[in-house]
Amino acid sequence: MSKTLYYQTAALVFALGLIAIIILLMGASPGEVVSKMAWGAFGSPNQFARVLATLSPLLLCTSGLMFTFTAGLYNLGIEGQIVAGAIATMIPIRIFQDLLPGPLVMLLAILAGGLGGGIWGLLAGTLNIYGRINEIFAGLGLNFVADGLALYLIFGPWQKEGVASMSGTEQFKASIWLPTFGNTEASPIALALGLAALILTIVVMGGTYFGLQLRAVGRNLRASYVLGVPSVRQLMSAFVICGAFAGIAGSLQVLAIFHRLIPSVSSNLGFLALLVAMLVGLNAWLILPVALFFSALNIGSLQLPLNLNLESSLAGVIQGMLVLAVLLGRGLAGKGVRGEG
Repeated sequence: MSKTLYYQTAALVFALGLIAIIILLMGASPGEVVSKMAWGAFGSPNQFARVLATLSPLLLCTSGLMFTFTAGLYNLGIEGQIVAGAIATMIPIRIFQDLLPGPLVMLLAILAGGLGGGIWGLLAGTLNIYGRINEIFAGLGLNFVADGLALYLIFGPWQKEGVASMSGTEQFKASIWLPTFGNTEASPIALALGLAALILTIVVMGGTYFGLQLRAVGRNLRASYVLGVPSVRQLMSAFVICGAFAGIAGSLQVLAIFHRLIPSVSSNLGFLALLVAMLVGLNAWLILPVALFFSALNIGSLQLPLNLNLESSLAGVIQGMLVLAVLLGRGLAGKGVRGEG
């Protein structure tokens, strides 16, 4: 067993022990909690469809984060990029929903979402590279701006006729809703987009010159610059690609889930994607199983208050502790996220 695997296994066992103790202190059985959450996620086709509906944007966001993480950038602005994409998605819908066929409007809406998220990522990159603002602070600041812009539109120019409400803008026509599996929230198109983003990420990172340059920039920015790697272009590209993927995730939230713009349209999927990205390190092959696990944990936890009188936020505790355990294992082994290949 390698040193890294040894420390990570030990840290995971320690974290699972702590989680079990927390559950026992809450007056529940760890086995029963696991059983109820598994049933809540996979107990019926409808529940599994909800897992898939969360999985699709999660795959997009985590795949995008692979680009910024590989370039050595901690892009905490991904939440704002999802919101920017959702806002941009609404523009072609509002203009063309009565003029063009539904499929064409949906295509324009997804493209607009990707463009909106990409522009928001470009802003973060500009603040970081040319404004010398740390990417963490730049991203967090832009998150607030995006949320504020969404609220302004919902309560201002795009408000429902006669009333402004936290429920969001007016629901758009059903002909522009993404098709779903039966009457569920899971869309085959959304799932295909999520998987396509993941495959593209694996190919680019593992088999292209761009991916190689991005890894060089992430390992040593100054050395890569001296050796002739266009570092600024690589960093900016990472921001834009991540933003575009997050923007498409915002489009899926609008087109497949809410069918309008709402204040919390991102549903914290960006932060959840950050946890997945930290857990998998820079190994894109692990994104699908880990994202599926986190998605199932989120949906399955909804059964906790119904069946065990426990808070559904327990899922967040479990996710956070697992990520911390993996990071601790890497730290003890002397191998951080930036140093992984």
